Amino acid sequence: MSQFKEENLVALDTKLPIWNQFYTVAPLAVIGTKESSGYDLAPKHMVTPIGRDNYFGFVCTPHHGTYHNIEKEKVFTVSFPRPDQVVLASLAASPRCGEEVKTKPIVAGLPTFKSENIDALFVKNAYLYLECKLVKIIDGFGEFSLITGKITSAFVSNDSLRISDGDDQQMIYQAPMLAYLPYGRFAEIKNTLTFPYPEGME
Repeated sequence: MSQFKEENLVALDTKLPIWNQFYTVAPLAVIGTKESSGYDLAPKHMVTPIGRDNYFGFVCTPHHGTYHNIEKEKVFTVSFPRPDQVVLASLAASPRCGEEVKTKPIVAGLPTFKSENIDALFVKNAYLYLECKLVKIIDGFGEFSLITGKITSAFVSNDSLRISDGDDQQMIYQAPMLAYLPYGRFAEIKNTLTFPYPEGME
């Protein structure tokens, strides 16, 4: 018997996208851009730091206005919402691609404020905010692209700021984080444990 059968593993057909056949854990962020004479907000879950320096990236598609707004303006904002803002983040997704709307009407109804240094919006009451300058757009991941930026300014809510002599678990419990489980579920992260790094590992 093969190890795969012993482990009760199910082979997935990689001729099709595999990602809707199981759950993974991802952050959820709202990307802000300048759009025509207005602004756009778009939730994204394929987001990540790029390395350990101040670079950030997310996956988008040329079918979305976010891609073309950043291509034109060369800047974007990132808001990391809290668990109680999941409905707000969801509303920012409408309307989606294929609809001929230059500026999302929903944006005017969402609680937002202007970025400090670039012409774009943030979502109010999020716990982390980034202002980014476009580094490069890398096309070619099927119909998707990786958009990368240099973080030029960053702001964190006081209740989410890590301090050297603070209790990390208590901080996270009091200011829980939002996790997205693609596709279609979310979770509130309140309880965490210290990761068991091997001795000497930094």
